[in-house]
Amino acid sequence: MAEAKWYVAHTYSGYENKVKANIEKTVTNRHLDDQILEVRVPMQDTTEIKNGVSKSVSKKMLPGYVLINMILNDDTWYVVRNTRGVTGFVGPGSKPVPLTDLEVRDMGIMTDVSNIEVDFEVGDTVSVLAGAWKDYVGVIQSMNVSKKTVTISVELFGRETPVEVSFAEVKKI
Repeated sequence: MAEAKWYVAHTYSGYENKVKANIEKTVTNRHLDDQILEVRVPMQDTTEIKNGVSKSVSKKMLPGYVLINMILNDDTWYVVRNTRGVTGFVGPGSKPVPLTDLEVRDMGIMTDVSNIEVDFEVGDTVSVLAGAWKDYVGVIQSMNVSKKTVTISVELFGRETPVEVSFAEVKKI
């Protein structure tokens, strides 16, 4: 099987998050989870000072672009290229050119996920340490090493609800 690489899709300015959501929705609908692994809008935390008030703001590092970690084939090319808001891939003509490992690393995206070691596995009970689900306790249903996330089942309003959180946000109980 071919190796997934990071590609850059050009979008209409301001449509980056809509494009990301549309691609992720199409990937789920067409069951391409194993071919299009991740879609990102690179963000950078900056501090803005307005009227003497300092506040932290996330800004897009590359306005008008979306990064996609995928295995390039006719299906994945078609899905991305025909997503509303995408004008094309970065590369000569219609042929996408993958980012080099150095370029990916410079953007702060980890490329080597093979050496990630965690002390939990499917079926373990974990506590969420941060984020929207902080202090919730749940059982790991699945793990996605490429995205560095786990899907845990937490009780919400008396029902078991699946929730996706990053490896860094959970701790084995």
